[in-house]
Amino acid sequence: MHDIDDFADYEASALKHTPWRRVLALFGPHRKALLIVLGLIVVAGAAGAMTPFMMRGIIDDALPARDSGLLIWLCAGLAGVAVLSAIAGVLQAYVSTHIGQRIMHELRVTLYEHLHSLSLSFFATARTGEVQSRMSSDIAGLQSLFTNTAAEVARNVTVVLTTVVAMFLLDWRLALASLAFMPVLLWLNNRVAGLRERITFQQQERIADMSATVTESLSAGGFILARTMGRARYLLQIFRQTSSDVAQLELKSHTAGQWEIAIIMFALDILPALTFLVGGLMLAHGLGVSIGTLVALIALQEQLLWPTLQLFESRVELRKARALLTRVFGYLDTKPTLIEPAQPVSIDLDAVRGEIVFEDVSFAYPASDRLTLDHINLRIKAGTHTAIVGSTGSGKSTLGYLVARLYDPDRGRVTLDGVDLKDFSFETLSHILGVVTQDPFLLNASIEENLRFAKPEASSDEIEQALALAQLSEKVAGLPKGLQTEVGERGYQFSGGERQRLSLARTILRNPRVLLLDEATSALDPQTESALSAALAANHNRTVISIAHRLSTVRHADQIVVLEGGRIVEMGDHDALMAANGRYRRLATIG
Repeated sequence: MHDIDDFADYEASALKHTPWRRVLALFGPHRKALLIVLGLIVVAGAAGAMTPFMMRGIIDDALPARDSGLLIWLCAGLAGVAVLSAIAGVLQAYVSTHIGQRIMHELRVTLYEHLHSLSLSFFATARTGEVQSRMSSDIAGLQSLFTNTAAEVARNVTVVLTTVVAMFLLDWRLALASLAFMPVLLWLNNRVAGLRERITFQQQERIADMSATVTESLSAGGFILARTMGRARYLLQIFRQTSSDVAQLELKSHTAGQWEIAIIMFALDILPALTFLVGGLMLAHGLGVSIGTLVALIALQEQLLWPTLQLFESRVELRKARALLTRVFGYLDTKPTLIEPAQPVSIDLDAVRGEIVFEDVSFAYPASDRLTLDHINLRIKAGTHTAIVGSTGSGKSTLGYLVARLYDPDRGRVTLDGVDLKDFSFETLSHILGVVTQDPFLLNASIEENLRFAKPEASSDEIEQALALAQLSEKVAGLPKGLQTEVGERGYQFSGGERQRLSLARTILRNPRVLLLDEATSALDPQTESALSAALAANHNRTVISIAHRLSTVRHADQIVVLEGGRIVEMGDHDALMAANGRYRRLATIG
């Protein structure tokens, strides 16, 4: 359970990782549009500051002198200022909203692209709901900052500055008296802003927890787990507690600092009364204050009131937005461990032979204190079938991850046709290498859409050939909607074996020169698996690497590699390994 009152660690993190210059840098690419907004704001602010002077002219000059001409001009001036302010306000709102939406779009795309540059280790530890929360909830929470708050801050700062200047031009003594307690109000406002920022960070953390709970427990797999384990009530309790924490933090977010805000409002509300008192005493003692000046100054105070209140509120919103940006930047600051080369190797895909070589490769997961793969030296000849077998935890899947470059070795290198995998672009590798896993991921879409995800331009004949190779033709032909049948969330409309075969058909559609099967046929019956293996073996131009627990699936492989404790302990074909009476024979006997 998170402690919703423990904000000390966050405060240090926010100040360290999210300086205001980094926030302002997001507006950098939109300088020209920002200058337009700033110009409109200055025009509106300057026009507003002229209004009290025209009012003073009406009260002190036009009305006492019964000068109708001057009165008409001054009233027309007031109307003109109102029209100018309205037009400038509409244009400024349109341009600032456009800027804000562009910044949010760029931030979303940048974050999405950056996440795709990370390695599998990030997604193996990150919660899906947490990632979704930062992509959607956190960035959506910045809507007001980029579309409204930033422009409002600029507009209100302009209004406040021009109004203060106008107040001093009218009477510097009354202006000083009006602004004497402003530093105290700024201190109180800063206190409230800091409190709201800390609460917002914790609030988004708990919203992410709630999103993760929903994503995990209300998926098809989560539902099956909860129902079969009888843990639905337990999950409900977790969700209820998390939702309660979010509600408490929402309440604190809206109520924190209410006494400070009440003091600020009280001080601003009594400001006109104090001005009337001081101005009236000065007027009574003949200290050079006219009624028109006093009225104009009160008008300026009224003009100053709302921009000041909005600035105070904007400071709170800006600090809350910084809390959201801290979470977004937390992902953006995650350094990618897999980096594409600046000048990737150019290769003719038709000329790829498909030979894979491990040269003294060692690898350990960040959370592990031991090597998962230890000094692996292995050659997989082009056009052959190599099987990787071993007990659970021996490093079989990790070896496959290195072939697919989902991780990079800590030591040594993996080469394809003599070229280090690190020297290829990710796109080139995706054309050369196809991967099918034990738990395939299918889109919640039709069969055809799932297949075309691998090759959008695939012809109908190519799709039919891929389905036939994956032993799915009869199954699809027997469905009422055929290829247009929806597979459901993660393919749960189909059996485990059908999902595996559909995933295999999708990969085969790309016709990769190297095919990596990580327990990809574990859910198939022996007859279907035998037919599928025979179909894959018929293509001698493809290098096949299969990772398997069931040794019956690999007995016909050209080469069988036995891993134990991250090391290669045996290697050869089935007959030779059985005759050696070693680890492979014991695995075969157990299997």
